[in-house]
Amino acid sequence: MKKLFLFVSLFFCAVSAFAAPLKIAALVNGEIISSEDIQNKINLFLMNTRIPYNSQTKQMIKQRVLNNSIDEKLKLQEAALEGIIISEKETEEQIKKFATSNQIPQTQLPLILKQANVDRYSLEEQLKSDLAWLRLIRKKYYTEGAITQKEINLAMEDAQKDLSTPKYLVAEIFIKKEHAQNLSQLVYNLRNDDRFELYAMQFSESPTAANGGNLGWVNTGKLPSVLEGKLKSMKIGEISDPIQLGEGYYILKLKQRFNPQTDKPQTPSEAEIKALLENQKMETLSKKLLQDLRQKAVIELRN
Repeated sequence: MKKLFLFVSLFFCAVSAFAAPLKIAALVNGEIISSEDIQNKINLFLMNTRIPYNSQTKQMIKQRVLNNSIDEKLKLQEAALEGIIISEKETEEQIKKFATSNQIPQTQLPLILKQANVDRYSLEEQLKSDLAWLRLIRKKYYTEGAITQKEINLAMEDAQKDLSTPKYLVAEIFIKKEHAQNLSQLVYNLRNDDRFELYAMQFSESPTAANGGNLGWVNTGKLPSVLEGKLKSMKIGEISDPIQLGEGYYILKLKQRFNPQTDKPQTPSEAEIKALLENQKMETLSKKLLQDLRQKAVIELRN
């Protein structure tokens, strides 16, 4: 019995000696985000986006993943306080949808995650966070009141007037000065990879990031002169050099121009106007709530 006890003791000592200590990357209201979590999220990010991970993008990706991981925790914490808990069955459904939308056979997903060095738990947490947050925002949207017919009518009138004004269809990426070390490399990637919206969603620090950087149609005279002046000289589909303005730099993509004298206007339908207003309202709610949560949260970053 003593020999057995000695063997078991030595075994657990050996396991402890070789087990890697938990490295904390951040604490969010007391909940741990480990360095292992961050690495898994980076691997998942790379698997999802296929954005090159090199000296030009490495720091931007790391920062983006860390920010996303913090937001994930805040979203799940707030949803739980509102009584919104995502079940295992719902999580499984989200994983199936993830596989389908990424054209991955269900049976191949475990292998693909393994090849990408992604822990399934990281994927589950991300999908649970997204679903919980969507439900929370919808709940708040209906609590505050849905879009009224009066709002739709006013928007329809504005749209009719708007069709007589020249405008640009523009997408943007905004990077704050303190994060602008690799802008020339980012522009190089954008000009050699046609997924501007994907890069905007991952790297832009503008509220439009959630919408792929899309500003939509912008009337002439509505943008700052330095941005509009650049757009005037750009070709359709062109990516601008970084433009310094205020607290950071803008990178613009000109998607289309509208000239009311030569182009045929298309009036949006009432259903399209309603959907647009609903999306705008929910985006505003989402942004404000997440901003409030970040301000109230106790967030501690570790090296």
